[in-house]
Amino acid sequence: MQITPRERLLHYAQLLQGTLFGLLEAETGPLSEATRLLIAVLEMVPLSRQLPCARGWLGRPAKDRRELATAFIAKSVYGLQTTRQLVQRLRTDRQLRCLCGWSNARHIPHESTFSRAFQEFAETELPQRLHEALILHTQQSRLVGHIARDSTAIEARERFAGSPKHKSIPKRKPGRPRKCERALSGRRLPRQRRQALGEMLEELPRHCSLGVKKSSSGHQQYWRGYKLHLDVADGQIPVSCLLTAASLHDSQAAIPLATMTAQRVTSLYDLMDCAYDANEIHAHSRSLGHIPLIAPHDGRAPIPQRVQENLRRSDKRRKVPTRYDRKRPPFTPAQEQRFEERAMVERVYSRLKDEFGARSIRLRGASKIMAHLMFGVLALTVDQLLKLTG
Repeated sequence: MQITPRERLLHYAQLLQGTLFGLLEAETGPLSEATRLLIAVLEMVPLSRQLPCARGWLGRPAKDRRELATAFIAKSVYGLQTTRQLVQRLRTDRQLRCLCGWSNARHIPHESTFSRAFQEFAETELPQRLHEALILHTQQSRLVGHIARDSTAIEARERFAGSPKHKSIPKRKPGRPRKCERALSGRRLPRQRRQALGEMLEELPRHCSLGVKKSSSGHQQYWRGYKLHLDVADGQIPVSCLLTAASLHDSQAAIPLATMTAQRVTSLYDLMDCAYDANEIHAHSRSLGHIPLIAPHDGRAPIPQRVQENLRRSDKRRKVPTRYDRKRPPFTPAQEQRFEERAMVERVYSRLKDEFGARSIRLRGASKIMAHLMFGVLALTVDQLLKLTG
């Protein structure tokens, strides 16, 4: 008999509420809401299977990475901003120290050890792998009705130079370009439809840059840092995440994000705002068996005068170029009601910034910032999964 995702989550909830919380309260004292969430994350996340074994190496033995990874999960759950605050909290909070695996304050490593371990977790993408394993374990056999896709600004405290050229795109030389150069220098969206997921992710820029967006009042807002792209399923459950440069347009991350989500869950509708209104995104969503519900772009580029004249002078009936053919039929009342579900991705971003440390980031580098954000996404995902059990 196959266990459904809801039955599996109910089993977790009964185990936590009926057995584990009572034993820990008798051992360490009353549990706060943050402590209960930390225990739920440690129970549901396969941490031991994703961490490499540290035994058998020559030289001085490294500190146990399981305790350090647990401490960084606690850092996101408790909303601590720096590693120094985490170390101080561990030295004074006996309950948190016992949950992380240290019986005495003297056993807590130095702050530099935490920093080296975090760099190792960022390079090996440990929180990304933990989140993927959690989604596959709890949501793979579930039929998801809606996937809401959007991005948010991630401010960083680091300097940036000019936008570096990607290594896969060679420098433009005078004269007629070669065939391979013409293929690489084309538009990114048509090229992404011919690429594998790894090639798409490698091509996306991840350097610190300057981003700009329009607010609800129509004013432009600038920030320095990155962009976090999320696919959120029904129930406000983050399924897939990407971190790119702040200067990258939202539409450039839609196809790789949709491909990543399709490998993890089965969904029906893709909900996106007008920034994703492109023919390639519509076609890719339909190729995955989904129904795209994308708000039409009000500021679509008009057909230039020279293109209109060429269409009039041509004897043969020519089609309007794809980049100008963006007219979409209006939503039906049923589609408008479904499109309102896109607000769940905004609520996820709000919780991630207010409760799980995504608003104030003291790290530098795309890999470290992504690891910091993913620890928060991991805790938020477990919290939303437990809310589905009632």
